[in-house]
Amino acid sequence: MNIGVALKPGITEAWSTVELLARWAANKNIKIWTEVRSKPYLHEQVSFASRAEMALKCDLIIVLGGDGTMLSVAREIERNIPVLGVNFGRLGYLTEFPVEELLPTLERFLIGDYCLDRRMRLQAELVRHNSTAATYCVLNDVVVNKAALARMIELECRIDDKLVNHFRADGLIVSTPTGSTAYSLSAGGPIIHPAINAVVITPICPHTLTNRPIVADSNLTIELLLLSPSDEVTLTLDGQMGIPLQAGDRIRVTKSKNYFNLLRPANKNFFDILREKLNWGR
Repeated sequence: MNIGVALKPGITEAWSTVELLARWAANKNIKIWTEVRSKPYLHEQVSFASRAEMALKCDLIIVLGGDGTMLSVAREIERNIPVLGVNFGRLGYLTEFPVEELLPTLERFLIGDYCLDRRMRLQAELVRHNSTAATYCVLNDVVVNKAALARMIELECRIDDKLVNHFRADGLIVSTPTGSTAYSLSAGGPIIHPAINAVVITPICPHTLTNRPIVADSNLTIELLLLSPSDEVTLTLDGQMGIPLQAGDRIRVTKSKNYFNLLRPANKNFFDILREKLNWGR
């Protein structure tokens, strides 16, 4: 078996966890792969590989970091392999496991005793001059938004080629159920259970207060047309990649064929996480 370890850049405290994994794997015929070469010495059980290489050769990937690290890993993994997140960040919606639960969880994983969430992903196509300029895959959200001092933008939104609305707003968010607890939630969108096959379209500070979030079937095609002059308008992917847009650009959003398989703690469910992270009832 091969296990990959993806690390948040700069978290030196994670190296002790990599060493712990290596010692645990030494007598189990398990090879540990990690991506960072800044550590001068590691256990002989550890080898180095890029995330893309780990995605091809590993049976499990462990993420040591926060939700941002998990999102960046999700964009680089197209195979439906399990991913386990160990929280070295702050909120930890996706990186749910504390370090002390890592080895017991791996022991259960080896005998097939684990819970797996199949998280829906979105594919976003940037269509410019009637041809696809780029294609992206996201776990959380696809966002069209303006710069801080730019004027309000106007977007035409269609679902399966049927006109939904002309939105005049600071931007528009198309999110997965996983992303419903991220930027969409901050903009007033609903929380969607991750087992539901739906997408949420949430306007950001809309000019008309009757423009409310929309929940749509994930099998439909959502298309956004930028009508405004391309004055500092950006396509943002999972809050981590930004692509400048031009007037007339279309963003076509569909459900990805590939899911993101997230290991979750057997002793916690989705609502436990919400109560813990959002402090519900406190």
